[in-house]
Amino acid sequence: MTDSNKNREHEAMDKLLNIMAELREKCPWDKKQTLESLRYLTIEETYELSDAILDNNLSEIKKELGDILLHIVFYAQIGKEQNAFDFTDVVENLCKKLIMRHPHVFGEVQVADAEEVKTNWEKIKLQEGRKSVLEGVPTSLPAMVKAYRIQEKVKGVNFDWDNSQQVLEKIKEEIEEFEQEAQAENAEKMEAEFGDILFSLINYARFHNINPEDALEKTNRKFIDRFKKMETLIEKNGKSLTQMTLAEMDLFWEEAKKLTIQ
Repeated sequence: MTDSNKNREHEAMDKLLNIMAELREKCPWDKKQTLESLRYLTIEETYELSDAILDNNLSEIKKELGDILLHIVFYAQIGKEQNAFDFTDVVENLCKKLIMRHPHVFGEVQVADAEEVKTNWEKIKLQEGRKSVLEGVPTSLPAMVKAYRIQEKVKGVNFDWDNSQQVLEKIKEEIEEFEQEAQAENAEKMEAEFGDILFSLINYARFHNINPEDALEKTNRKFIDRFKKMETLIEKNGKSLTQMTLAEMDLFWEEAKKLTIQ
């Protein structure tokens, strides 16, 4: 990186931090915000970034990254006002963690591939004082994302299936168990077995390098697109969706599939 680019980055960061400090001093809305009040807004911004990434919209990604950075400096400013931490503390702590957890880059450790890096990462975190490999999984994560992260983390300490065929057999076993409980009409056990099916499916996706959250969201979007096109076709034919049979709707659904994204 050239000196001019470094200076530009430093100036931009200093400007942002100064703007944030001034907003906290002079803007009524910014002055009243707390760590707690910002929390749900940060979650919303993260989902907006996720949408931009799924859309592969680089312009929106840049915008949403800026919004998330705003939240980071906002939290840091509040921390500074409470004499707890400031932006420099946040960055220095991050730098220290990155160096510690990448001994293959900043130390003498040798690794063969990215999977070995992930394995070392989990071992290092345990050395840092964590009592469980799963300690770092946020409680409030959406269930599917949480399941995926749980499976990734335990894989880091080699608690994993040997191959995807074993997982596929487990899925079949879980479906059979669900069907048995369904026949017995045991609602509580049906729910438990259904959860096991989902957990196994997520494991299967992971073995094939598929992120299940991304896959499901793309399917959601595809379904929405097709359904809206079906509604348009039905309206153009002078019919009412609420007065049609499923068989009639299926005909328009098939037409919509020809027009929609794959």
